[in-house]
Amino acid sequence: MTKLAIIGAMEEEIIPLLLKFTDVKENNFASNTYYECKLGNLDVVIAYSKIGKVFSTLTATTMIEKFGCDTLLFSGVAGGINPDLKIGDLIIANKLTQHDLDITAFGHPHGYVPGGGVFVHTDEKLKNVALEVANENNIKLIEGIIATGDQFVANEQRKNFILNTFNADALEMEGASVAVVCDALNVPCLILRAISDTADMDAGFNFDEFLEDSAKKSADFLIKVVNKLNK
Repeated sequence: MTKLAIIGAMEEEIIPLLLKFTDVKENNFASNTYYECKLGNLDVVIAYSKIGKVFSTLTATTMIEKFGCDTLLFSGVAGGINPDLKIGDLIIANKLTQHDLDITAFGHPHGYVPGGGVFVHTDEKLKNVALEVANENNIKLIEGIIATGDQFVANEQRKNFILNTFNADALEMEGASVAVVCDALNVPCLILRAISDTADMDAGFNFDEFLEDSAKKSADFLIKVVNKLNK
């Protein structure tokens, strides 16, 4: 690894990450700010993409193609739809899907696009590092399926559809698009989320309340992963 990219979707998701670094240099490009910093001998670029698949695709591609990042980590929050997930639980994606991609009218399954697939997988080595960090620090970490879409899903019927169609554990708005970029460009990635709301809650009511705490929990764990990668 020569340069590490760390992405969050929202400013709240990268603020606790930036607090871990000193001598942060701001680089403005393509209507966004990229924060260049170091952790030991490791060069790191941090950015928040803004919400959704388009902006996260742009940010991930920029970090790889312009800034030369060769490993990518995503930190942020997600809604839990697996009933076993609770507020604050951490999940890493073993694979991701775009739950709002729908060309079923042409006989394809939900989430499928010709030339692609329903799911995109993440890097095994990075997942194993995260699992080792969790084990060493006695932190609960779940490995599961994350579903991505350009919707903040608060509707119980829609949540059940995504759960049943993709066997998904959590919902968010950026992970699958970032994973598609990384897969296409042969850049290993890890998608980490902390649960900010769950299936049995009114997601719209609880999101702001739990965003900050869950984002910090994800960031704190991610820094432990970075430190291990830096050894």
